[in-house]
Amino acid sequence: MARTKKKTDPVMPPESLEAEVRALRQELTFLREHQMFRVYQSVRKVLLFRLAIGMATGLGTVVGATLLLSVIVWGLSQIAFVPILGDFSAQMAQRIQEAVGGGN
Repeated sequence: MARTKKKTDPVMPPESLEAEVRALRQELTFLREHQMFRVYQSVRKVLLFRLAIGMATGLGTVVGATLLLSVIVWGLSQIAFVPILGDFSAQMAQRIQEAVGGGN
């Protein structure tokens, strides 16, 4: 199946060129009015935006790691009936309690 190539004249008539330039200007105006371009025109806004993104990422990482670690430690403490893993998990739970509770 052969594709037919559409021949285009490299030189456009002035009317078509004006219409193309007008359409291009409308698109550029639309893009410049977009919120992203308005935000990135101010260095202060960019820095604040990036700071907020970084803080949210850091907070999400800490909360996620805390929840995951607590689930893993709880799961290890529940398997005390397995001789090797039971002793290991009991020691880990004891060390964590000492570190968190100050040895109380």
